[in-house]
Amino acid sequence: MSKIEQKLKELGIELPEAPKPAAVYVPAKRFSNNLVYVSGQDCRDNGTLIYEGKVGSDLTVEQGYEASRQAMINTLAVLKAEIGDLDKIKHFVKLLGFVNSADGFVEHPYVINGASELLEEVFGEKGKHSRSALSANELPFNTPVEIETIVELEQE
Repeated sequence: MSKIEQKLKELGIELPEAPKPAAVYVPAKRFSNNLVYVSGQDCRDNGTLIYEGKVGSDLTVEQGYEASRQAMINTLAVLKAEIGDLDKIKHFVKLLGFVNSADGFVEHPYVINGASELLEEVFGEKGKHSRSALSANELPFNTPVEIETIVELEQE
């Protein structure tokens, strides 16, 4: 078992199978053999969204945080399917988080912290990344969050 998978196990996290794309795209795309771009992931667990709706009206910041954390777990599942071993990750370069926001909601950073804090818990310094946390008027399937990442791999 890899170090990262051991850390996930210690945190009580079992990676699901990588979610299948909902439309015409690939879940992850390698570039120059050491960068991986991961398509947007939502907060599904076993194929069902754990939350639906807008943060700030239908959901609390805390629920949005949990949704963001689940979206990152799904992102890790996609990465594992793409690269085989999460120990190959050199560091997370960028995280882009979209929040399905109620009018006037401005606490996007606290919602996307669910994903960011999970990366730091699991990967330590390698999990620290640049980030944008943006509002969206609507997101596909009424998910409260969508997360994209760019990851750099160790040289092979």
